[in-house]
Amino acid sequence: MGHGYAAAVTESKDVVSVERVVSAPPEQIFAYLVDPAKHREIDGSGTVRGAKGEPQRLELGSQFGMSMKMGLPYSMVSTVIEYEPDRRIAWRTTGPTALGRYVGGRVWRYELEPVEGGTRVRESWDITGESFFTRPLVRQAAGKTRRNMADTLDRIEQLVTS
Repeated sequence: MGHGYAAAVTESKDVVSVERVVSAPPEQIFAYLVDPAKHREIDGSGTVRGAKGEPQRLELGSQFGMSMKMGLPYSMVSTVIEYEPDRRIAWRTTGPTALGRYVGGRVWRYELEPVEGGTRVRESWDITGESFFTRPLVRQAAGKTRRNMADTLDRIEQLVTS
């Protein structure tokens, strides 16, 4: 793994964040975040199988589908809800059907800040908007999600510094 250090920076019942300094410019890191086809490469959880369809470079309002697998295969659809080029991107994830709003609503957010030696990358998992039906179950995954996010930041650093 890289020489960086991923630390939990925010802890609440419904928001978990990790961050580390990656020795690369924000533009280089952001290029992975705005390309759904690259999300499998950076995914520290091992659940992302690949982008569905022909994904375009993400921007505010973009929607993209992902093939996932956690035991069984499933799909999710995400909508970009925050976007500042080379600094911030966040997407809200739900199920792909009309019933999808009942399974999902979590937000994945990446914030990039230029610092001495590279870029401080913060990844956050925010379930404050998670479905009432799934939030209690999803909340139980916070510890594992924190570890997976630290692994994601490791993978990002390996990709952009190799």
